[in-house]
Amino acid sequence: MKVKVLIIRFSSIGDIVLTTPVIRCLKKQLEGEVELHYVTKEQFKPILEGNPYLTKIHTIKKSTNEIIEDLKNEGFDYVIDLHRNLRSHRVKKALQALNFSFEKLNWQKWLIVNFKINKLPLIHIVDRYLNACKALGVENDNGGLDYFFSEELKLDALLPKKLKEDYIAIVLGANHATKKPTFDQYIKLVEESKGNIVLIGGKEDYEIGNNLEKVATDRIFNACGKMSLNESAFIIKNAKAIISPDTGMMHVAAAFNKKIYSLWGNTIPEFGMTPYFGDNSEGESHIYETKDLKCRPCSKIGFKKCPKGHFNCMKAIDTKEITDSVNAIN
Repeated sequence: MKVKVLIIRFSSIGDIVLTTPVIRCLKKQLEGEVELHYVTKEQFKPILEGNPYLTKIHTIKKSTNEIIEDLKNEGFDYVIDLHRNLRSHRVKKALQALNFSFEKLNWQKWLIVNFKINKLPLIHIVDRYLNACKALGVENDNGGLDYFFSEELKLDALLPKKLKEDYIAIVLGANHATKKPTFDQYIKLVEESKGNIVLIGGKEDYEIGNNLEKVATDRIFNACGKMSLNESAFIIKNAKAIISPDTGMMHVAAAFNKKIYSLWGNTIPEFGMTPYFGDNSEGESHIYETKDLKCRPCSKIGFKKCPKGHFNCMKAIDTKEITDSVNAIN
């Protein structure tokens, strides 16, 4: 018996990586010949291209209208909606297959953001994603996250000779400014770190990375804007530790079972998006946050700048505590 399943998650880096246990568990636990398809935005396809559990990846640039007819022709038995927005609703309506969605916890998030009333359940988003598959008899195998490369990559070709081994990676990129440390905090992180450092981010982070690189040009390499998504992931895979805000590359690091030192600004771990490891993982999650602020969380996502103007949620985090821990790693 052949079973065809479509998984929907359009964006972004971290959210897609967090769906990988669903991909693996569906493939391994559904009975019969399982054909898994995934629909996402074109720029995020590299995250999934190397995944051996997927049969086909469908991508959109702007609209699902680009692929609706192709999806209809596939004849899916089930649709697993891990995005749950208007766009994914249109796909489900067009396909008319039996579909399942995850719980977004929107009202619970609204309560804690607006009134600081915490009704959030103690459940990670990975488990919420997997709960969408329960009706199909699929359970969490506790194997953690996956990240597979579709190409052969080598550090020799990506990093200067001085940084090929024994480096930490510091992630500069984040979609929202209120998730990111301040420039002064980044300065302290690179100054207080003893070893080699690779800076990870997009083109928009290049200038900040360039200024940070000047702090110690002999041991810091600015990779911002110079690497593809998979190349940045490969650098993270080979780092001895990761320092990151609450952003997508933090979850990439979790997929590689790294030691992760994460700084949390306007968002909170209680949203269920902390680094996620399997039962047998050697990964470590060290979370740094400023608790008991009346204004935190101010958003479930983030802002271009602090709504209150002080940004105490991030500024109060002690970078020395982080670098002392990182420097102690053998």
